[in-house]
Amino acid sequence: MTRIFHYASPLGALTLCSDGVALTGLYFDGQRHFLEGCPGPYEEAPTAVFEQSARWLDAYFAGAVPDFTPPLAPRGTPFREGVWKALLGIPYGQTVTYGELARRLGTSARAVGGAVGLNPVSIVIPCHRVVGTRGALTGYAAGVDVKARLLALERANL
Repeated sequence: MTRIFHYASPLGALTLCSDGVALTGLYFDGQRHFLEGCPGPYEEAPTAVFEQSARWLDAYFAGAVPDFTPPLAPRGTPFREGVWKALLGIPYGQTVTYGELARRLGTSARAVGGAVGLNPVSIVIPCHRVVGTRGALTGYAAGVDVKARLLALERANL
């Protein structure tokens, strides 16, 4: 049974998913691929990881760099999981291009873009920090306007 939790962020409602131990999904309500990484049935139930995730999100939306990461367990192909792990290495307030990330991983920008677009744990796994050529804001499951607001919150230089 997948546990879910709702969080009211300044950018819109979020739904979080957990296997009871780790965060398996974090989605803006209504975004593309909503809950795709969180198989049902669902149960609204408190867990320690939801408490940790809410503390992380509270700090993040207050403009602070959270000093911890809640336990994560996104599910995907080995390639996608490798891309998501690489996203965790993008520092707060910084961006990389799809092409740059692809070069680091030894693959194509198109393949990286596909994996980034299917990231099931938005914000915590910072797919919003991946931008197009010359800093162009392209692609974000919750909308480019949300991506722009997340980067503005981090005071990212584009």
